[in-house]
Amino acid sequence: MYKTVQPSRLYEQIVQQIEESVLDGTLKEGAQLPAERDLALQFGVSRTAVREAIKTLHEKGLVEAMPGRGTFVTNGTPNSMRQSLDRIVKNDQPNGTAWLVEFREILEPEIAALAATRGDEEDLAAMREAVAIMDSAKKDPDEFIEADRDFHLALAEAAANPFILSLIDSIVGVLREQRIRIFHVDGGPERGQYHHKRILEAVEHRDALGAREAMKAHLRQVREDSRHAPSVVDAEIGKASS
Repeated sequence: MYKTVQPSRLYEQIVQQIEESVLDGTLKEGAQLPAERDLALQFGVSRTAVREAIKTLHEKGLVEAMPGRGTFVTNGTPNSMRQSLDRIVKNDQPNGTAWLVEFREILEPEIAALAATRGDEEDLAAMREAVAIMDSAKKDPDEFIEADRDFHLALAEAAANPFILSLIDSIVGVLREQRIRIFHVDGGPERGQYHHKRILEAVEHRDALGAREAMKAHLRQVREDSRHAPSVVDAEIGKASS
């Protein structure tokens, strides 16, 4: 059913093949994907690459993992916004990246300000945990990037507005690619962590203005690092060889 993939961009090639199967109807809604081990054999890759692909497909809203049962194809229609945003960024580089940063600059400072006024102890605990994981994972791109995502999702949760959380969820996939690229900029993770800690400190002190300004500073850093970042392909190759 699937073709053996080439050495570079392993997980992306897996994602592309499965996504095409879903969109052309070869894989129907409700269909169960083969087990991780079996997919690795079909694609001729490691189980790590398959795991990464499944995570990305889940972020795109195309599959859902059900504990104890397996991974199933979902109806991607509600996620059409997410898929459209993915295409914008991928098909119009570097404009897509600049637009993504601009979108974040409009939205996320106010999310941080709301989090400072509305967040509860559970939200703060999630942010602290994410920051701690990033501190200990500066040599592990996957763990660092996942914790980075969790930090910003915790802020969106703390804002206590379902529209905000849905908007942030719609760009999870493209944010992940942006974070992969920035991780491979010299000093990128360290600069990001400096700003994450400033945002967290402001939220902990219920300082809405400080949280807003700290997020603005963080996104200025993201914009600058994005200018020097490798392509997603080069970043994935660098991650695989590290």
